[in-house]
Amino acid sequence: MMRKSRRRFLFAGVLLGGSAYFGYRFLSKRDRLAKPASFKLNENELALNGWFKITPDNTVTVMAPRQEMGQGIYTALAMLVAEELDADWSKVKVEQAPIEKMYANITMLTDGLPFDDEDKSYAASVARRMGYSLGDTLGVQATGGSTSVRDGWESMRIAGASAREMLIAAAAKKWQVPASECATSNGFVSHQASGKQASYGELASAAAQLPPPTEPKLKDPKNYVLIGKSQRRLDIPAKVTGEAVFGLDVRVPDMVYAAIAQCPVFGGTLKSIDEAKIKSMPGVERVVSLPNAVAVVADSYWRAKTALAALPIVWEESANATLDSAAIAEQFKRDMETGEAGTYRNQGDTAAELGRAAKIIEAQYQAPFLAHATMEPMNCTARVANGGCEVWTSNQAPSLVQWMAGKTAGVETEKVVVHTPYLGGGFGRRAEMDAVVQAVTVAKELNGRAVKLVWSREEDTQHDMYRPAAMAKFRAALDGDGKPTAWWNRIVGPSVTLSFMERLAPWAASDMMQDKTNAEGAADLRYEIANVKVEHVLSRTPIPVGFWRSVGHSYNAFFKECFIDELAHGAGKDPYEFRRSLLQQHPRHRKVLETVAEKARWGTPLEKGMGRGIALHESFRSIVAQVAEVAVSDDGEVHVKRVVCVIDCGPTVNPDTILAQMESGIIFGLSAALFGEITIKNGRVEQGNFPTYDMVRLAETPVIETHIIDSSAALGGVGEPGTPPIAPAVANAIFAATGKRIRELPIRSAAIRAAEPTKA
Repeated sequence: MMRKSRRRFLFAGVLLGGSAYFGYRFLSKRDRLAKPASFKLNENELALNGWFKITPDNTVTVMAPRQEMGQGIYTALAMLVAEELDADWSKVKVEQAPIEKMYANITMLTDGLPFDDEDKSYAASVARRMGYSLGDTLGVQATGGSTSVRDGWESMRIAGASAREMLIAAAAKKWQVPASECATSNGFVSHQASGKQASYGELASAAAQLPPPTEPKLKDPKNYVLIGKSQRRLDIPAKVTGEAVFGLDVRVPDMVYAAIAQCPVFGGTLKSIDEAKIKSMPGVERVVSLPNAVAVVADSYWRAKTALAALPIVWEESANATLDSAAIAEQFKRDMETGEAGTYRNQGDTAAELGRAAKIIEAQYQAPFLAHATMEPMNCTARVANGGCEVWTSNQAPSLVQWMAGKTAGVETEKVVVHTPYLGGGFGRRAEMDAVVQAVTVAKELNGRAVKLVWSREEDTQHDMYRPAAMAKFRAALDGDGKPTAWWNRIVGPSVTLSFMERLAPWAASDMMQDKTNAEGAADLRYEIANVKVEHVLSRTPIPVGFWRSVGHSYNAFFKECFIDELAHGAGKDPYEFRRSLLQQHPRHRKVLETVAEKARWGTPLEKGMGRGIALHESFRSIVAQVAEVAVSDDGEVHVKRVVCVIDCGPTVNPDTILAQMESGIIFGLSAALFGEITIKNGRVEQGNFPTYDMVRLAETPVIETHIIDSSAALGGVGEPGTPPIAPAVANAIFAATGKRIRELPIRSAAIRAAEPTKA
């Protein structure tokens, strides 16, 4: 407690000192509307600012500052510009933005600060201002944290509105009429009194000579033509025809291929190889040794992979060769009881209330390590030549790719060119730089030739940066009316942010500042309980952990929503009504909960052997509730039949994308709940390909119904919030069907068969 208080004091001091140093410098709106030096214009293209280009035929090409990995942000971000620009949507295209500070994702950085979104304290306010300033200074372009549309919401609408006013000004000057008499629609400026009309393409050249207004008038939402209405996805046609280029599709002249094998034991290194054994194999060109891996280069990936399989390799396995999952679980249990806990929320006097409570409810839960299992395995194409470096890779952070590739190649960052094709799945995995470092390291040995490094599915599964395993313990007090009066929650597990920074920039890795991801979804408890204490014990393991879709919310939602269900049962109350009674001061949350209960027909009879479970969770500034209808057979087999989902993410941009992301998040989370588990034996990951790391197939996918509440709240994210509630909704449904509690993931039929029904 004292150590954490001291850390918070020091953190506040750093913020205040830093604010004086940076002078609260923000990227000005004029800077945001500039045309960066790297903004390349093709023939006939004109730019009014750095966010889009126009051609004479009225085509508008929007520069997307984030990466498209199936979440629909190319379309949503283009809609923001096109709406305020009054562009012709049928002529809108998207291009990946270059690496420039003006495209930095500042929202993602500020979201990571260790403050609740509802925290309006002075320290939180200063931290957020400093976060914006730091984001401006660092200029990190990254996609994650469900921030893409939130970060672009203001800047991209302003860019469209500013350009619209410039086009109007150009038309008014040309026609010698007041600008106030001109109007825009569908890519044209018109003057009703004279009947004159000109396309944006015709006016762009003159408009580009005018200074961009930095305070343009934004549309009243009631006048939106695109925003709030489902629009066609701009990336879909190319994906259907096969024209879309993913990382694995990249082809470069005179390119060779590399297959890689990494030490199977965490922390192990390469000891020796017998290169002579494969030198004569067809197509083999070179073997490149890395500190903990070996790559075989050949004229095709298959030949490289075949030669790699035949290469005699000896590994130095490290002290972790005896590590297994059982030992990690025991470590978590010890740390739960004796580890040093950092306090993430301390409201009221929880210990005193628990000491005098009439009824105490206790429970302990755990969740395993999880792999990302993206459909496109990790890969990177790189070339090092002529004092520069060029990289083609599906990634979530092009500015980090540029920096790390330059560092590895030994060239200046500015001499690294990064190409970002479509991502065949990301979920946080493609924010990591391991494949980039490997590909550039191999490319340095190839005298200017490009090399495409491809990981096998087994390498991808066994050398991931995993979702942390975690354990949580709860203790709560109920009064005579069954109302909770105290809530204590301790979570144990590794830190994602600390692990990520140790890989990316070890000199900056520190536990001085609390890692928000450790307790997100737990410390920001919205149920109204007078006394709340939430703690986290940092329990390090040799297993590298990273950002995984919804990060800490992915397990804390399971822990928290299962335990609130246990409290409802202990109080003898309906799980829905119990939750609703604790949300009197949170009308948005209550409305989402009430809506999902209504749409799911909560309380109506189900067939024998079936149950309904409910869960409510806020993440990334969006509120999601889900009801799962689950059938449980006599032998414990679980079949999820129907999921009803309700989301309030503030203003709705593209409803079709929201529906798709809720469905995607539910299936992703359901796969983890039913099958997902990375286990360790002899310091190695036991799972390899999909037969041993399974996921929900089409035949197992439930009927999913999604309902959107379009509210006036601040904009929330949609890429991740659909994932956290599904595991607890299913677990609570199993209890409703069987009377047996699920406190460990993944859900196993054997565990259901062995469990005893829970008594009130």
